Amino acid sequence: QVQLVESGGGLVQAGGSLRLSCAASGPTFSSAAMGWFRQAPGKEREFVATISCFWSGGSTYYADSVKGRFTISRDNAKNTVYLQMNNLKPEDTAVYYCAADSHYCSPSRLEGRYDYWGQGTQVTVSS
Repeated sequence: QVQLVESGGGLVQAGGSLRLSCAASGPTFSSAAMGWFRQAPGKEREFVATISCFWSGGSTYYADSVKGRFTISRDNAKNTVYLQMNNLKPEDTAVYYCAADSHYCSPSRLEGRYDYWGQGTQVTVSS
């Protein structure tokens, strides 16, 4: 069983930065691929970023819309995954969710691969 708790969301002006954190409990964090997804009002949840498990060297992938602005990382000593978001745009406004794939080590863009989800943290970017 894995529990995920996100933090770090808030209100920021366009061009600003935020760092989201996702604290995980449970013994399988190091073996889990992790991902960040987001859901804007009236839209479906979409992939943002993913990182492989600790044992696989931390490969990362990003949605095209955030590539070059967002960075996903993990600290296995702290059981935490981060999403550093720079040069934020109003279209980044959404609820951001952390997710864990406890079955596979490889990173994935596929929402269905993830079996544990946090409750989400709101990010609002004003223009």
